[in-house]
Amino acid sequence: MRTILVTGGAGFIGSAVVREIIQHTADRVVVVDKLTYAGNLMSLAPVAQDARFAFEQVDICDRAELDRIFRQHQPDTVMHLAAESHVDRSIDGPAAFIETNIVGTYTLLEAARSWWNTLATAQKSGVSLPSHLHR
Repeated sequence: MRTILVTGGAGFIGSAVVREIIQHTADRVVVVDKLTYAGNLMSLAPVAQDARFAFEQVDICDRAELDRIFRQHQPDTVMHLAAESHVDRSIDGPAAFIETNIVGTYTLLEAARSWWNTLATAQKSGVSLPSHLHR
């Protein structure tokens, strides 16, 4: 059983991915989502009570929280789906897009790299994309 961290897991695409994983695998899923205008917890309702599901309302720009999540949940797979994606909003407020899509992605990568560096060599070799996600 893997532990998969899914950023943006309460969004339209992310929630579909999370439901697929929980309903069709034995894997654990940790959703990290800020719950902005695009996130909807109701989309996760079908899997919310599953013991293999965890939700963290966290901004991916918050390095301390990401470090905590990596330590607490010890994921071996990360699926980064969090993003500001509504073009009309990017015209009126591009700063939020830069913050989430660039700074947030960088922050997540740095937290993942930091977590990776704490793993033993044997653990590092077992980290890969689950086979059911690349059919």
